[in-house]
Amino acid sequence: MVSLCLNSLPLPPPSSCPKKLTETSSSFSNGSIGTALKPIVVNGNPPTFVSAPGRRIVAVGDLHGDLDQARYALEMAGVLSSDGQDLWTGEDAVLVQLGDVLDRGDDEIAILSLLRSLGIQAKAKGGAVFQVNGNHETMNVEGDFRYVESGAFDECADFLEYLNDYEYDWDEAFVRWCGVSRIWKDERKMSRNHWGPWNLRQKGVIARSVLFRPGGPLACELARHAVALKVNDWIFCHGGLLPHHVAYGIEKMNKEVSQWMRGLIEEDTNRNMPFIATKGYDSVVWNRLYSRDISDLADYQINQINAILQETLQALGAKAMVVGHTPQFSGANCEYNCSIWRIDVGMSSGVLNSRPEVLEIRDDKARVIRSKRNRFSELQMVDYL
Repeated sequence: MVSLCLNSLPLPPPSSCPKKLTETSSSFSNGSIGTALKPIVVNGNPPTFVSAPGRRIVAVGDLHGDLDQARYALEMAGVLSSDGQDLWTGEDAVLVQLGDVLDRGDDEIAILSLLRSLGIQAKAKGGAVFQVNGNHETMNVEGDFRYVESGAFDECADFLEYLNDYEYDWDEAFVRWCGVSRIWKDERKMSRNHWGPWNLRQKGVIARSVLFRPGGPLACELARHAVALKVNDWIFCHGGLLPHHVAYGIEKMNKEVSQWMRGLIEEDTNRNMPFIATKGYDSVVWNRLYSRDISDLADYQINQINAILQETLQALGAKAMVVGHTPQFSGANCEYNCSIWRIDVGMSSGVLNSRPEVLEIRDDKARVIRSKRNRFSELQMVDYL
C-alpha cells in the first residue's frame, strides 16, 4: 500500500503569496478602434468600486464546479466563443461572477482558470471580468470540505502535480489549466487501477488542503476577489449586504477577507477571520434575507425587508443589488420594485441542473437572458434613469 503525506506532493514556495496588501487604483483602456468610451477605473485591492462608463454588464450566478454549464452560460452572455477555444467575445463588456464556483462539481479549478483567462483577454479589449467570493469559497479556505465531490479532490491532486511542470510560474500555469484539465482527467482515469480509489482520495484531500489553506496558491487566487463589489450604480455580492455591513465598510471587509485568505492575519490574534463577511446567517456570503419567496411573507415582513434593502442601497449610493446563493426555482427574478435581482438558478448538475440564465445590464436597464436560441428574450425590463 502506498502511504501519502504532505511531503509526497509538491508544495508552493513560501513566496507564492504577496506579503503586503496595498490600495490600488487601475484603469482598463478600451482596445477598440473608433470608440469614445472612457476607461474602466478600479479602486481597491481587491476591487471594490468600479467605474465602467457606457459598458454592458453581464452577471452570472453560482456555477458549482460544472464547467459545461459555465461555458454555456458565458456563451449565452455573449462573452465566450462557442468554438471551444475559450476566447473572449464580449469586447468592452464587464462580466461579474457571483461566487460559489467551488463544491458540488468536478471542475472547479478549471472554471477559475477560465475566468482568469477571460479577464486577461477582456482587459485587452477594454472590458473586464470580476468575481466575488461566496460561502463555498470561504468554507474551503476554512478547510470545510463537506460539499467537495470526489472528482474535485482528484482535480486538486492533478493540478498540484501539474504545477511542477511550470516550476510555479503561477500565472501561466493557472491560465492554461482550463485547456489541459480534461487531458489530466482522462490520464488519471487510466491510472486509477494503479493507485487504488482510497489512495487517490487521500492524495486529493491532502492536495486540496495544500491549495486552499490560507496562504495556499488557490486561496491566494480567491484573495484577489471581493465579497462585495460596486460597478457603476449596481452592487454585486453573493448573499446580500445589510446596513451594518455598509457601516463597517465594504472596502474594509474586502481587505480583511483577502488578508485572511492570503494567510496574512497573525495566528495569535483573537480574530482569525472576518466574521461579519463570512460567518453567520446575516454575513455577506450567507445572508438569504432578500432571496426569500415573497409569497411566503406577510405584508409587514415584506415592508421590513424592503426598508432594510432601501437603507442599504441608499447608504451605498446604489440603485440595485444583484445576489446569488439561493437557487430560484422559477428562474432569475427581481423583487422590491426590482431593487434586488436574484440570479442563482441552480444551473450546476450538482444542484438543480437547470437551464442557465444570466442577467444583462445595459444603460441601467436590466433583463434576464434565458436561452441561447432566443438570446435577447427578457424576463423584465427596468429603467432606472
